[in-house]
Amino acid sequence: MYILGIETSCDETGVAIYHSEKGLIHHCLYSQIAMHNLYGGIVPELASRDHIRKLTPLIHECLKSSQLTKADIGGIAYTAGPGLIGALLVGAATAKSLAWTWGIPAIAVHHMEGHLLAPMLEDNPPAFPFVALLISGGHTLLVKVTNIGQYELLGESLDDAAGEAFDKAAKMLGLSYPGGPLLAKMAEQGNPERFKFPRPMTDRPGLDFSFSGLKTFTMNTLISTKQTDQDKADVALAFQKATAETLAIKCKRALKQTGLKRLVVAGGVSANTYIRQTLTDMTQKERAEIFFPRPEFCTDNGAMIAYAGSQHLKAQQSESLAIQAKPRWPINELYKA
Repeated sequence: MYILGIETSCDETGVAIYHSEKGLIHHCLYSQIAMHNLYGGIVPELASRDHIRKLTPLIHECLKSSQLTKADIGGIAYTAGPGLIGALLVGAATAKSLAWTWGIPAIAVHHMEGHLLAPMLEDNPPAFPFVALLISGGHTLLVKVTNIGQYELLGESLDDAAGEAFDKAAKMLGLSYPGGPLLAKMAEQGNPERFKFPRPMTDRPGLDFSFSGLKTFTMNTLISTKQTDQDKADVALAFQKATAETLAIKCKRALKQTGLKRLVVAGGVSANTYIRQTLTDMTQKERAEIFFPRPEFCTDNGAMIAYAGSQHLKAQQSESLAIQAKPRWPINELYKA
């Protein structure tokens, strides 16, 4: 069965076609970064309008590139949440309208479940069970994954997520939006011996995260310098190193707590090379396996939504044609509704 996947949770319009036996057929992505860069961050209303403009043409493009027609599509998966409510409604309304018109089922997908399952698109997917670290712009989660649909929330960010902290720290350093990748680039010139930043919430038990204090520490450290290019590079590296090591400490705890030896790392921040290497080094010491999606599937995309939807439809899950969008949707409540 061919599944059409639609992702419109934030500032990227993603469309993909996945086949239950052949795998990923094609995916298309349009990013709104250039538009939001003018405002220094995401403007929700503009994001929604851009999804309206781009979604239908992307669906046509994806079908054409796959050499398929609407008659070949057996189901539609769409991101129902969490995310920006206006952006979510664009994808949900489009998916349900097409499903009704084409006479096929539409299935709601949790955005973070899509990220969690993104490594399944690779040639060497992880086997169940595993621990998943999900680090995207607005979310930092540790989840025990027993199987598809069987998720236990182990820890989450109590304030700023890692991705938010990266973007805010980057703004302090005078970098444009989105700042995370630019901060990582700046950090390459940093002196690793100059600053020692705290590893928040690692001196107490538990698997929750907090990055707001690290953000404040970054600002205070930067203010104490002359803010030369080298000062900024040193601060950027210290921030990045503290964040990466905090994530590694928590992941190590999660592996020991669950007794598992597989770690999946996904979400936009998982594309950060320094964080990848830090987590890889940790798992090697713990004699555990680690899995990442390819960089293009770390950020929001339709492929991960199409894959997740195919698994739900394979399990014969279904829903009504009522349009649903959930701006807040804890992953541990995914199967309670």
